[in-house]
Amino acid sequence: MTEQNLRCAIVGTGAIAHHHAEAVAAYPHAEVVAAMDLDADRAAAFAQRHGVPATYGDVDTLLAEEKPDVVLICTPPVAHRDQAIASLLAGAHVVVEKPPAPSLDELDQMRAAAASAERQLAVVFQQRTGTAAAHVKRLLDEGALGRPLMAQCQTLWFRDPAYFAVPWRGKWQTEGGGPTLGHAIHQIDLLAFLLGDWASVQGRLWRLDRETQTEDASTATVTFTGGAVAQLSTSAVSPRETSSIRIDTQKATITVDHLYGHGHENWKITPAPHISDDEAATWALPEVEERSGHDVLLRDVFDALRAGDPLPQTADAPARSFEIVAAIYASAAADGAVITPTDLDAHPTHRIGFESPVTDQREVGR
Repeated sequence: MTEQNLRCAIVGTGAIAHHHAEAVAAYPHAEVVAAMDLDADRAAAFAQRHGVPATYGDVDTLLAEEKPDVVLICTPPVAHRDQAIASLLAGAHVVVEKPPAPSLDELDQMRAAAASAERQLAVVFQQRTGTAAAHVKRLLDEGALGRPLMAQCQTLWFRDPAYFAVPWRGKWQTEGGGPTLGHAIHQIDLLAFLLGDWASVQGRLWRLDRETQTEDASTATVTFTGGAVAQLSTSAVSPRETSSIRIDTQKATITVDHLYGHGHENWKITPAPHISDDEAATWALPEVEERSGHDVLLRDVFDALRAGDPLPQTADAPARSFEIVAAIYASAAADGAVITPTDLDAHPTHRIGFESPVTDQREVGR
């Protein structure tokens, strides 16, 4: 393991970038040496707040001048591919915010560039982290809870009309998709982290109340290769917000109910009536708790980079949940048809973008 600190650069200094800066500051062997934003005033304010010594107005100059070890990309999805590939070619590892790209093809290009440069590409799916998620995954992988049967995955959030008024939001060309891509992907990723590879998807997109080109809600049925069937509900118009997953197995029901992050208090394992108290006691969460978060994810990634190890489970498989999201859009474009991984691999339209028909319900009942 190298003793040298990782020199990090942050590209994009909007709201999510502050989480990255704080996570780097919490890691003893990394530092933010530069930040980049097209808005010079915003970059300067960010640098002052986090003690960043240099700011830039474009990625190429930053890479040439600073030669960072790691680039943390916090820009809108439409910019991710070019910024990631430039960083990888410059010799930096890349950590990119979700969604990793606006299309499967662009993510494939990013992954190919990482492999060619022998650098790592990590996507920020921080909901995988935390001791509770790790514990539940272990129980499922070992078969301690029996076979997963049914699941529900809900991302019910609230975004007012002003949220969609931001110029790049709610447009296929600049955001890539609606809340299915931008919001629900976190919970979908946690679900797939726990249940494994997907086998089929049927989805529909809905426009219920917001003035947006994309959907403001979606529904989907997902089957997994292990046999589990999951119902997915996504909304940006739900006043009582929640992020929830429920998995019913042969022996128990697993639930996690939270909003933007979870700890042990958000998880519960309820045994089936035929399970003894002694067996249920073996499922108890660890005594030592670590909550989910950017700090935990970046710590795990940085540890792997410094040791020259593969990325941890909390940061690998960047395409798994992205493919489920893509399949929801592809299914909606085919009037709810079943989409399999084979279908998606050769899809004529939805590997290059997710634009799909949205059923507009805003006038119904008026």
